[in-house]
Order: sequence, then C-alpha cells, then structure tokens
Amino acid sequence: MAVVESVLAHVPEPLRAVLIKHRELLKFAVVGGTTFLVDNGIWYLLKLTVLEAKPTTAKGIAIIIATIVSYVLNREWSFRTRGGRERPHEAALFFLVSGVAVVVNLIPLYASRNVFNLEVPHVSLLVQEVADFASGSVLGMLLAMAFRFWGFKRWVFPDELGDRRGEDAAVATERRVRA
Repeated sequence: MAVVESVLAHVPEPLRAVLIKHRELLKFAVVGGTTFLVDNGIWYLLKLTVLEAKPTTAKGIAIIIATIVSYVLNREWSFRTRGGRERPHEAALFFLVSGVAVVVNLIPLYASRNVFNLEVPHVSLLVQEVADFASGSVLGMLLAMAFRFWGFKRWVFPDELGDRRGEDAAVATERRVRA
C-alpha cells in the first residue's frame, strides 16, 4: 500500500472522498511544501552568508534549485498519470512555466525591498526579515504556486485521457484504501 493510501485509510470517509477527488492538488501541495523547505533553507543560507547584500539574487538561486527538485517530484509523483509529451518537450514547458513563476515569486520581495524600503537602515533588522519572509516566502510563493498548478495542468502535464481516467483512478484508490 502506498504512503498516500495508508494515510487516507485513517481519514474520515467524507474528507477522504474529497481528498481522493483532489488527489493531484494534494500531491502538488506536498511537493510544494517540500520545495518550500528547500527554497527557504537555501535562501536563508545564501542571504545570511555569501549573498547578504543581495537577498533577491539569493532568493532567485534558491527558487531555481527548488524548481529542479519540483520538476522531478511533480513528474514522478504529482502528475505521473498525466502527460504524453516527449520528456525534453515536457521539461522545456515545465521550466518555461516555472521561469514565469520565478518572476511572479520575486515581485513581492522586490517591491518590499525596493518600493516600500523595508530594509535596513530604513527599518530594523527584525522588520526587514519579517517583511522578506512575508513577501518572498509567503505571498510570492502562494502566487507562484497558484500560477504553476494552473500552468502545469494546462500545458506541461495535460490530461490526454480526460475525466474518465480521473474517475477510474479515484475509484481504484478508494477500493485500495477500503481494503
């Protein structure tokens, strides 16, 4: 039994049906949580050491690394039943959508630092770090995640088989969970 199925076996029935129906979104969210940790770990490591004077550059590098991790996890887990494109074409589309999402992600951090001047010496170090986290890791990442989910489903991992496969997969998952 897969990890997701063993977790779903302990979820109450009404919620289980919703989670099974939206399993791609749930898996995408787990991948997002994982890449959130990768992104922020690398970002803070860089911005508190070698790129202290360039937090937006540090965030950009962290996002690029997290995006590579995201491609592997989404391709092999979140959207593994979707697609149909050749891998190089799929990867190119993935990184194109993700590239636009990087820009979406960086806009709130850039605005925080350069438009609202929420950086030392205009504000305290604590205010700067809270503003960086709120703008770069919360607002920027949420906006980019919504864009990525839409873009991945629409262009990168299209559902070639339509709704029928989704219903068949949901029924099969439900049977395995109940067993």
